[in-house]
Amino acid sequence: MKTLSYPLLMTLGTALAFAATPAPVDFHDHIGLQLWSLRDMTKTDQPGALDLVKSYGIKEIETAGFNGLSAADYLKLCQTRGITPVCGHFGYDDLGKDLDKAISDAKALGVHYVCVAWIPHGEGALTSEVAHQAAANFNKWGAAFRAAGLRLGYHPHGYEFLPDATEGGRTGFDILMQETKAENLFLEMDVFWIYHAEQDPVKMLKQYPDRWLMMHVKDIRKGAPRDVTHGASAPATDNVAVGDGQIDWKAVLGTAQSLGVKYYFIEDETPSPLTCIPASLKYLRGLKL
Repeated sequence: MKTLSYPLLMTLGTALAFAATPAPVDFHDHIGLQLWSLRDMTKTDQPGALDLVKSYGIKEIETAGFNGLSAADYLKLCQTRGITPVCGHFGYDDLGKDLDKAISDAKALGVHYVCVAWIPHGEGALTSEVAHQAAANFNKWGAAFRAAGLRLGYHPHGYEFLPDATEGGRTGFDILMQETKAENLFLEMDVFWIYHAEQDPVKMLKQYPDRWLMMHVKDIRKGAPRDVTHGASAPATDNVAVGDGQIDWKAVLGTAQSLGVKYYFIEDETPSPLTCIPASLKYLRGLKL
């Protein structure tokens, strides 16, 4: 058996390590839209909502349900408009009830990524009991998605960051990160909710550099309070067009870009998305890091 020389082994090792590291992308090239932004329109006119997406010059989207369509029919609507579904948001309970159907729907939609945006947990914080079970589920589901050539992700909403005395002060988020494998679960940062939960988006990105793959680009009104005890609960009026609020977008996007975050979806939860989405796009497209 022929052995490889030490220099060659080092060269191969370096090449493999480099290949495993996400290559930084220019965030301007992947500014997309989470379709929840057009939730009122999609309920009654999904084709019209996608026409509007096209008119914005947006080519990548993240879905939030199919509004009565099959995944395959939804994909056809996108394809005829030159729009690519990159990621689909699927319900936690849906994965638990029928994982095979979720995988089948994701493949029919043509996405490579599926994201869960909510862990059912009752009122208040994510308890350690629920977090431990969710971590076990994410590992199991994530492995099944990987076997199908897909990846599973999670989108924190803020309720995961309250310390649990029974866990020595660990948070539900700590448990999820410590008990899931990176290959089974990536993260999608919602900058609004991370910031609202009294966390620092830049520090959070740096703390888990191998986890963050996507971002919801969403700003919070200047003067709006930050309160971790009210995770995922804020008035709609605390949402503003990107660039009009408290977030230091140069720092956040610069860090995300340098760490290999690839997809940046505007998610507009303001009371006036048809006004704010174009304003957010104008700001982001003109932003120089």
